[in-house]
Amino acid sequence: MKIDATISSIVDLLHLQGGYSFRGSIEGAVDGNALAVQMKDVDPEHGVNWAGTLRTNLSTHRLPAWLKEEDILLVSKGTRFYAVCLDRPPHPAVCSPHFFHLQVKSTATLMPAFVAWQINQAPFQRQLLQAAEGSSQLSIRRPLLEALTLSIPSLQIQQSIVALAELARQERQTLKQLIRNREQQINALADGLFPTANLHLQENP
Repeated sequence: MKIDATISSIVDLLHLQGGYSFRGSIEGAVDGNALAVQMKDVDPEHGVNWAGTLRTNLSTHRLPAWLKEEDILLVSKGTRFYAVCLDRPPHPAVCSPHFFHLQVKSTATLMPAFVAWQINQAPFQRQLLQAAEGSSQLSIRRPLLEALTLSIPSLQIQQSIVALAELARQERQTLKQLIRNREQQINALADGLFPTANLHLQENP
């Protein structure tokens, strides 16, 4: 299906910066002044798991690039590149150097959620893989990422695509829950066929 769109380079549409440069490993602190978003906290299906994000102390000598609602995190290292559009962080937060931190420029008629969606689709993924470097672990350098292009349709079409993508996400979650429920039902039937064996195992741990 052909959609009217304008092709623009990322550098013309987005502010792009690397993640916060920690000195060594990220140290946890119960009363830390910031959350540190790491790879383990991010999932392309659900975004950032803020509840599991490590709290740490950042140096007050320089102002970090705080994460904000509708900012975009792009995984820039590893075996899979993907983007998530952020909901509102519950506390001041930064991301680790495994991410690029993207923000839509005020001059661009562009939905952040649409950007994250397009980055995760096959056409843009092919661009990323062609630009990636490394052997055991792939990575994307900033100049190469800035040179990649996005296809920008009207704002109305962006909104329709984002809504459809969200509906598809909800449907996937519903199907996964149905599968889990059916598997539990089948397992209960299997257990019911061998009640005496189950009892014997419980009595002889």
